[in-house]
Amino acid sequence: MTPRIDSLALARWYEAVRRELPWRRRPTPYGVWVSEIMLQQTQVATVIPYFERFMKRFPDVHSLARARQDDVLALWSGLGYYRRARMLHAAARVMAETHGGEIPSSRRALLALPGVGRYTAGAILSIAFNEPEPLVDGNVERVFARLSARRGDTKSRLAQRAAWAFAESAMREAALQGVAPSVFNQALMELGATVCIPGRPRCAQCPLASQCRALKLGRQDRLPRPVRQPKAGLRRYRAWLMKDRRGRLLLIKRESGGASLLPAGLWELPHTPADAKHSGAALAVVRQAIMNWQVELEVQLAPRRALKGGRWFESGALAALPMASLTRKALKAAGYLGSTR
Repeated sequence: MTPRIDSLALARWYEAVRRELPWRRRPTPYGVWVSEIMLQQTQVATVIPYFERFMKRFPDVHSLARARQDDVLALWSGLGYYRRARMLHAAARVMAETHGGEIPSSRRALLALPGVGRYTAGAILSIAFNEPEPLVDGNVERVFARLSARRGDTKSRLAQRAAWAFAESAMREAALQGVAPSVFNQALMELGATVCIPGRPRCAQCPLASQCRALKLGRQDRLPRPVRQPKAGLRRYRAWLMKDRRGRLLLIKRESGGASLLPAGLWELPHTPADAKHSGAALAVVRQAIMNWQVELEVQLAPRRALKGGRWFESGALAALPMASLTRKALKAAGYLGSTR
């Protein structure tokens, strides 16, 4: 059963308590697109400084399309999931060539862009163009699961179909009540992000509490049922720190593939898998979660030698390079980088 919700109550709540976020101040199609790509699998608090730096450097589609990929990746460094940055850059070039540097306002044209799927297209169309397009993210899935007291995995094919049906139906109801699509979709996502949160939802603050079946049944803390995540395995690597006579540091840019879990195509210390625990001669040992793994990187000094794909960098140039956050963390711990970003 698809629940019906009070769109007017939701919209009033949103207008009263919504968070002030940089992409909401003066929303543009370009800003909405960039923010939605950045927010995929990444928390809002993490995204804010990256979004502000990115928009200052690349304020429109044309400036992003003209940029070198290394410059785009450098601004993305530390945000993770670097394929998003590459797709963003590729999509900007497509739009510069075929759409006059404008974000298209049709679903078909948006879905043809690299890195744009059903959710992102719905977000751009509803938030930037105020079109009655539904969208479903993790927050909307959770709100729907509680409103309908739906059990099971929210990521299953059946649950996804039901969630999108809910979003479409709710959007139609909102339109009948005179609620703008941009307000309604952002309100629904905001509700899931700030009130209908995982674990213990803040039901006393919810504008839809009277319509929530999970709350009526006393199961709001148990729905949706969390999906058990497999225990993260451990992967160890040994990285080599090499300096030339001028004190420059050797970094390499590795192609995709191979045994490393670090993202390819960025500047990094040369490294190899290491089965044993770190040795006493290590300059630094740093750890970070990457995908479903806990990755440990041990840094050791090594004799100077040339490596394929390698370049020597002055210490002052390191901060501006596109590199993974684990690499930055390792260089900082070893004393070769002032701070992580």
